[in-house]
Amino acid sequence: MSGAGKKAVGAPSGGVGAPSGGVGEWISTACRFATDRNDFRRNLLVNLGLFAAGVWVARNLSDFDLMSPQPIT
Repeated sequence: MSGAGKKAVGAPSGGVGAPSGGVGEWISTACRFATDRNDFRRNLLVNLGLFAAGVWVARNLSDFDLMSPQPIT
């Protein structure tokens, strides 16, 4: 695996835990996770998650009729 020997970003020295950074570091970590080209299982997981999200959106938002008159509230 590509990241087997790497230390977690933001983890306390010698400890294993969640990163101590904010939202920016979380987004950076998520982008790094999604764009790692060397790990087949990771890419498969990301692709299946994106596919499941697309299926959910298609199933739950397909019944909207944008041309129908909207109720006045």
